[in-house]
Amino acid sequence: MQTTGILEERKSSILLKNRKGSRAPITCDRASVAGAVSQRACVYCGARVVLNPITDAFHIVHGPIGCASYTWDIRGSLTSGSTLFRNSFSTDLREKDIVFGGAEKLKAAIDEIMEKYAPKLIFVYATCIVGVIGDDVEAVCRQAEKTYHNRVIPVKAPGFSGTKSQGYKLACNAILQLLAPHENQPKQNGINILGDFNLAGEIWIIQNYFREIGVPVISTMTGDANYETLIRAPSARLNLVQCAGSSLYLAQRMEEKMGIPFLKVSFFGIEDTTNSLLQAAKALGDKETTARAEAFTKEQSAKVRAAIAPYCEKLRGKRAAIYVGGGFKAISLIRQFREMGVETVVVGTQTGKPEDYETIQSLVNPGTVILDDTNPTELEAFIRKTHADLLVGGVKERPLAYKLGIAFCDHNHERKHALAGYEGVVNFAQEINLSVNSPVWQAVSSRTI
Repeated sequence: MQTTGILEERKSSILLKNRKGSRAPITCDRASVAGAVSQRACVYCGARVVLNPITDAFHIVHGPIGCASYTWDIRGSLTSGSTLFRNSFSTDLREKDIVFGGAEKLKAAIDEIMEKYAPKLIFVYATCIVGVIGDDVEAVCRQAEKTYHNRVIPVKAPGFSGTKSQGYKLACNAILQLLAPHENQPKQNGINILGDFNLAGEIWIIQNYFREIGVPVISTMTGDANYETLIRAPSARLNLVQCAGSSLYLAQRMEEKMGIPFLKVSFFGIEDTTNSLLQAAKALGDKETTARAEAFTKEQSAKVRAAIAPYCEKLRGKRAAIYVGGGFKAISLIRQFREMGVETVVVGTQTGKPEDYETIQSLVNPGTVILDDTNPTELEAFIRKTHADLLVGGVKERPLAYKLGIAFCDHNHERKHALAGYEGVVNFAQEINLSVNSPVWQAVSSRTI
C-alpha cells in the first residue's frame, strides 16, 4: 500500500484488509504521534463530553477562559428540564493566579454559585494550567461539601495527562463518586442506558421503545440526566452501554460494586437497534417482555425497510468513508451502509479498541482501509485512493469532504437531527441520499478523486 506523505510512526495504525480475509493487528488505544495533527480532543474535553449533559449540574472550569469555550451549548444534546448545562462557568485564571495559585479564586467561585443557586451538584474541572501550578482542587471541593452539604466533585483532567479516553474514565469515576452513597438500594425491574447524550432527543426515542415493550428506564447517563435520576441508577437490574468508549469502564465498575450486569448495545441502524432491544428483553428474563420486543422490532423493521427502499435504490453501489469517535458507531455504520447497498471502503475511529478493530475487519470487504487516530492528510490520501463518494464524520472532517468534492454526513455531537433508532435510520438514509445525489456535484470541477 502506497503511503506517500504518511509518517513512518503512523504506519502501524493503518491497515489494509487482507485479500485472503485473514485478520491482522492494528496499533490503537495509545497516545497520538507527535506532529501527526491528530483529530482527537484532549483529556478535559473527554471528561466534559460525558458529564456536561447532566442538566441541573454546575460545571466549573478551573483554568483560563479559553477552556470554557468547550461546552455543550454548541452541540445537539437536549433536555426535558433544566437548561443550566448549556452555560459555561470559569474561574478565568490570569497571570497573577498562575504565579500565586488559583485555589482561592476557585473557592470564591463555588461560594458565589452556592449562594445564588444552591445546586445539588457541582463538577470542577482542573485543566492544563492547574495541573502545572498544582492547585489542590480536591481539598477545595472537600471543604465546600462540608460547608454546604451538597456534592462538589473534582475532575482532575489536565489535557496533557493522557488521551480523550482518559477523560472518559475520569468522568466515569466522578459519576461513581456521586453514586457511592446510594449503592445499596434494593433492585427494581428496570435498566440504565449508559453512553447516550440525548443528541437531537435520541434518548427519548430509545426510552419510548422500552416503554413499548414494558421495560422501565431508571436512569440515563448522561443525556437528559439530573441529580435525582442519577442517584437512582444503582437500583437497576441491567445496564445497557451504547457508547463503549465513554462508558464501558463505568458499566464494569457498577457491576463490581453494585452487582448490575451490562450489555454492550447500539441503536444505530435496523440490525443493531433490533438486536439491542431483543438482547435487553431476554436479559431481564421475562417471556412476556421478550414476546413484546420481538413483535415490536419485527413491525418497526418492516416499516423502516419499506420507507428507505427508494433511497437504497439510488445509493446502491456508492462507496463510503467513515471516521468517527468510537468503535461502536463505526461498526453500526458499516452494517447500516451494507443494508443500504453502500460499500465501506475507508473506516477509522479516534478511540477504538483492539476488539473494535477485530469486529471491523470481520465486517468490511478485502481492500478496505482501516485507520486509528488518523489525520486530514491520511484521510485525504485514502479517500482519493479508494474513490469514496461520501465521508461520514464530525465537524472537523466536513471541510475536507467538501474540498475533495464529495458528499458529507455529520454523525458527531454537533448534529441537530436524530440518527438513532428506527426513526434515525430513515433520517440517515434521507440525508445520505440528499448529499450523495445532490446535483451540486455535477458542477464541482475540482473533484479529482
